Amino acid sequence: MIDMNLIAAVDSKNGIGRDNKLLFHIPEDMKRFRSLTMGAAVVMGGKTMRSLPNQKPLDGRVNIVLTRDKDFSADGFIVCNSVDELFEALKTLKKPIFVIGGGEIYSLLLPYCSSAYITHIDADGRADTFFPDFGTQWRLTSQSEPHEYNGIKYRFSEYKKII
Repeated sequence: MIDMNLIAAVDSKNGIGRDNKLLFHIPEDMKRFRSLTMGAAVVMGGKTMRSLPNQKPLDGRVNIVLTRDKDFSADGFIVCNSVDELFEALKTLKKPIFVIGGGEIYSLLLPYCSSAYITHIDADGRADTFFPDFGTQWRLTSQSEPHEYNGIKYRFSEYKKII
């Protein structure tokens, strides 16, 4: 079994995005994302890939797009068309793996993840895309003190799968 992590920033209603953009741009959250994923493989859907700056791969990471679109290709990205194909590609990588979105990819890969790094943002970003419910299989293992940026409060949380 492949061991995967996921990382996301969620608003007070579990929203993660609107119009294929992040809901909030919090520099400390971006810095944490970069720090945790640097040197790792990042798995994303096609919409998330298209939301990256200039649709370019994230530097210092192996960038993988999971999409049903068999004709999809993008320079600098490994493209997988199924979970089985993704797992085959990940087996060859000796790197940590982070699922970075979007909503459909989080839902699809959550059962295969053992850790989750979530930034809880205490605001409603009026999202149109949401993070899936963890259910009862996950436990909060650590949480930062509250932080604030431009009047928006947030916390960094870590969860582990218990089943």
